[in-house]
Amino acid sequence: MRELQGNAIRASRTAVPQHSYRRGVVVATVAAFVMTLAGAFGTDSIGLASRLLYWLLLMEAGALIGIGVTTGIRAWGGLTERAWLEAVAVSLGIALPLTLVVLIVTALFFGGRTASAGYVAALFGMVLVVTGTITAINYATARPVPPPQAEPEPALAGEPARPRLSERLPRHLQHAAIHAVQAEDHYLRIHTDAGSELILLRLGDAIPELAPIEGARTHRSWWVARAAVQSVTRKDGRAELALPGGVTAPVSRSAYPELRAAGWFDGA
Repeated sequence: MRELQGNAIRASRTAVPQHSYRRGVVVATVAAFVMTLAGAFGTDSIGLASRLLYWLLLMEAGALIGIGVTTGIRAWGGLTERAWLEAVAVSLGIALPLTLVVLIVTALFFGGRTASAGYVAALFGMVLVVTGTITAINYATARPVPPPQAEPEPALAGEPARPRLSERLPRHLQHAAIHAVQAEDHYLRIHTDAGSELILLRLGDAIPELAPIEGARTHRSWWVARAAVQSVTRKDGRAELALPGGVTAPVSRSAYPELRAAGWFDGA
């Protein structure tokens, strides 16, 4: 009975549907042979072939009922956000028809006995306890299915892929070309070809989100897109980059050699 219930509930909300269902049926079949050889629950009073058929009927019925009940509850989806309540519904949904199956199959193989209300209630209680226990274990230990990740918005034909940082900007700037990122206290000012905007983010966290734009950190508080550089000027021994819209980005002494080696100042 325990093996029967365990396999019937493998197709739970947290299980992987296809192979769990197949595995449940296979394990139920194996369990039937084990129960037959053990003569479990006093079934050794009948012959080996009859005993095997008895346990196969119970095990496979339990597995199929479990698959049907859990599939139906999951398809309905009304209890998806309440796992504990869904587990209760699964347990009841399996225990009710399975109790009837146990009554019928036992009567066929072991002879009829008066199925009093007390006997039926006791049998249902036993089935429900086993079903509920194993359902709770499955819900507590099964690996939750991660929520699906939203697909990034595809770029239009001929349009370059947008950096992730663009998603942090207001809607009217999300498709604008980013020219530079300037740190201002705890905020960043994002300079684009459609205006600028302040966002709450550290420069070090923003730079990885600027890919695939080619650019570099020109100063401890500036990142500049290479394509946005219009000209380079030198003032008091320091270089400055002229950007669209009258924006000027400084180049620190430590960043200058690397930028020069990369050809940022060629022809300047």
